[in-house]
Amino acid sequence: MRNLLAGGFDGFIMPVNPKREAVTGLLAYPNIAALPHTPDLAIICTPAATIPAIIDDLGRRGTRAAIIMAGYLSTTLDADGRPLDEVILEAARRYGIRLLGGSTLGVMVPKAGINATFSQVRVEPGKLGFVSQSDAVGTMVLDWALPKRVGFSHFVSLGDALDIGFGEVLDFLASDPDTQAILLYIESIRDRRSFMAAARAAARNKPVVAIKAGRAPHNRNILGNAEPAFLEMSNLVSDDDIFEAVLRRAGILRVEHLDELFGAVETVVRSRPMKGSRLVVISNGGGGGIMAEDSLYLGGYTMPQLDEQTVSRLRDILPASWDGSNPIDMRVDASAERYEAVLKVLCEERAANAILVMHTPNALCSSIKIADSVIKAAKSITCNLLTCWIGDESVATERTRFIDAGIPTFSTPGRGARAFLHIDNHRLARELLMQVPPSISNRFSPDIDAANKVIQAALLAGRAELTEVESKAILSTYGIPVVPTHTAVDPPQAAQVSQRIGFPVALAVMSHNLRRKWDIGGVALNLETAEAVEAAARGMIERARIKAPGVTINGFNLQSMLPRGHARQLQIGVITDPLFGPLIIFGEGGRAAGLHQGMSVGLPPLNLPLAHDLIDRSRAAALLETFRGDPAADREAIALVLMKVSQLLIDLPEIVELDINPLFADDKSLSVVDVHIRLSAEPVKPHRFAIQPYPKELEEIATMRNGRTVLFRPIRPEDEAAHYDFLSHMSEQDLVYRFFHYVKQIPRPYMARLTQIDYDREMAFIACAQGEDGKDETLGVVRIVAAPDNQTAEFSIIIRSDLKGQGLGSRLLKKVINYSRDCGIRLFSGDVMNDNKPMLDMLKAFGFNFGRSEEPGIVRCTLDLQASSVQD
Repeated sequence: MRNLLAGGFDGFIMPVNPKREAVTGLLAYPNIAALPHTPDLAIICTPAATIPAIIDDLGRRGTRAAIIMAGYLSTTLDADGRPLDEVILEAARRYGIRLLGGSTLGVMVPKAGINATFSQVRVEPGKLGFVSQSDAVGTMVLDWALPKRVGFSHFVSLGDALDIGFGEVLDFLASDPDTQAILLYIESIRDRRSFMAAARAAARNKPVVAIKAGRAPHNRNILGNAEPAFLEMSNLVSDDDIFEAVLRRAGILRVEHLDELFGAVETVVRSRPMKGSRLVVISNGGGGGIMAEDSLYLGGYTMPQLDEQTVSRLRDILPASWDGSNPIDMRVDASAERYEAVLKVLCEERAANAILVMHTPNALCSSIKIADSVIKAAKSITCNLLTCWIGDESVATERTRFIDAGIPTFSTPGRGARAFLHIDNHRLARELLMQVPPSISNRFSPDIDAANKVIQAALLAGRAELTEVESKAILSTYGIPVVPTHTAVDPPQAAQVSQRIGFPVALAVMSHNLRRKWDIGGVALNLETAEAVEAAARGMIERARIKAPGVTINGFNLQSMLPRGHARQLQIGVITDPLFGPLIIFGEGGRAAGLHQGMSVGLPPLNLPLAHDLIDRSRAAALLETFRGDPAADREAIALVLMKVSQLLIDLPEIVELDINPLFADDKSLSVVDVHIRLSAEPVKPHRFAIQPYPKELEEIATMRNGRTVLFRPIRPEDEAAHYDFLSHMSEQDLVYRFFHYVKQIPRPYMARLTQIDYDREMAFIACAQGEDGKDETLGVVRIVAAPDNQTAEFSIIIRSDLKGQGLGSRLLKKVINYSRDCGIRLFSGDVMNDNKPMLDMLKAFGFNFGRSEEPGIVRCTLDLQASSVQD
């Protein structure tokens, strides 16, 4: 109550307490029914057992939002033995009440004068939205922000997220004009679909920076004393590795520590768009530059070399002792004029996407003059400029001048280096966010039917584990090169098979419950005779009996030994995470798999840019480079295999685990030596991917009344330019009908939001056709956005003003209604202005019901999708 009153909220604040006449000087009401006004928001600060009855009272009164402060709702039972969180949520849904909490610190909206928290720290208005799962961390951040004059548009403590979670809050903050950037403190994610959809949508509009707690590995026993009989693929990566990949594909910048949080978001917000990642560091001493380079290296960045022309021009400015390297050491006596001259050359030669200017104060030159020269030069610099004046109080004046000039400034080389990494990592995350792989690749044509036959035969036989021969047969249907495998049931037959395929051969045991055959001596290489093969096979049986008595030997696999030369051994794996679904793993293979950290994780679907990113993030990337005369491995071929594995997961949902190890790759070819595939007979889950592929299967061609051929398809990011042209053909009245006010120009962030969707909670179908200039033009668009529970969806539709009467609107509406019904959406609704008679007539023909909206002049149109059908 004290915080509410101190916040300056100019609406009604009405305490309810049956035992008190007043609370903090305000008249208290005995119960909710006695309130003179229906509250928009209820803040429930009562014991857990009383909350269900309070929710019922609020629902009957018409309140639609409540904050629950009490905790332990899931472990507290009601009189019937039911957990209180279930009882409360059931009551809230009965009345349509949205809940925040329990165990929440509350909500702050400083601009509106709302401080509905029990925090002792006040908050200044600002442009940052902060969402936290932890009360303690929330309080820490608020306390840390106040003296640094960091303000917030919103502060939201999710608490237990009984109802409202990250998804809903991110949706709101993404479209909030008062929020310039979003900060997240994440401990765990419960609802992957709503989080991924909302996070990706928000990151397309504004910077999203997150701290993800819980890096320490749990239950990841790779080489412990109790190692299992085989190494599960999921043990090769940690939970944090998975979450790192998730945040990356969501376009979210991850930082390590709280003290980085505000600095990172401030730097990213102020930064200019970068088309590359070339950083040039200049300093007046080698030590500072080396420290910055070390920090960059630890962050995975290698300093680029300067080109010859730039070096040549800089030699005319710098001392003869400069060796032409980056960082540029201008020597301790570097003057303001030298700094300015170097910056001018770098700018004119376009040598960098970002420049970090460093200075260590000394008595040989004026630190303030150098700062002023940098500020002057900054006016003509088109790339990102960062400064680092090393020190504290001695350079306070210089640092203030940089801040006033809007130039990011830092006190240590490490912080300056990390600031660049934040900008570069955010750039990479944004680029990955723009990638929309299709559900059907046009780079190869797999034989899906043949692969399905192998899978169904195994499932009918009651087997979840495919044999090596079956697994390779599936890879072959996708054009992935494999080394042929031959089978034998016992040692004598193995000897016979070896004579047939030719020596030397490799021999390995077959077992459905042994993955790491090397661990029991179950692999023998370069066997030159049939006698050696039979002896090796008998030895494997004996070793398995001693070392792994529970392992069943089902036979033997034999392969011809191939010349390996300078081939690298790689591993490609697939695991199915309970929360984020199928994941692709890439790294070093062979017997070393799992010994070294550094496997990278990717979220399918993959296209070539995403496949190359997966390769680059692994430790194995260094193995693929030219080394001691050995040519570099064919990265393009490896990336294509990753794409094919991704497509395989789309086409064959029964596959839940895959282990290609090793994959031999050199500069000319690659081949799979061993592969394991595990299946699941469980029904395929819809939306099993954390990121949905572009649904190419939803494309369809139709002919309009005027005979024009039109393609109806989901919208893609590259449709942005055509979308601007589409809206330029709209009349003012039609724009008012669509946006409820006249829109002269759509801002770039909002247009990105319209054309870059997740194909999960949101779908937009466009009608497009070839224009007179040969380019595709957009003729109409229909859009739906589903609620996080996927039960209801809002729709909107707009047709180009000069193309009405051709049946485009009806065709688009029918397509989106059928799509929504297939997705399980129950209620379809939208708002239409009451004078938009053509739209209302079309909706009436489709069976929509009309009702009153809360807004004057608006008709609320709804359609029960499960009770209606749309006929051709």
